[in-house]
Amino acid sequence: MLEVGDIGRFSKVGNYSSYCHCVSSKRLSNGKKKGENNKKNGNKYLAWAYVEAAHFATRYIPGAQRFYQQKMAKTNGAVATKALANKLARASYFIMRDQVPFDEDMLFK
Repeated sequence: MLEVGDIGRFSKVGNYSSYCHCVSSKRLSNGKKKGENNKKNGNKYLAWAYVEAAHFATRYIPGAQRFYQQKMAKTNGAVATKALANKLARASYFIMRDQVPFDEDMLFK
């Protein structure tokens, strides 16, 4: 919360995920790369923190382990970790915006 500041400055959850470097910034047209949208904008420390949170979640939260294993079956480990980090970033956005506690069941159903 201290790194983010006022959560109200992000109108949508996707804007927050992009700020945290949890999604790619590529622009594609017909499957071809056409550029990158402001790749250096955002907070690199939040990107690191969410990847670390994803590593700990895969160790200690059974739902996160299942999600990680499903992604690992389709892609490699880095993509699976980043997908879990994005899921945690989206959840933390709603936690900060709505001032509610973390609920594992809502996140990993």
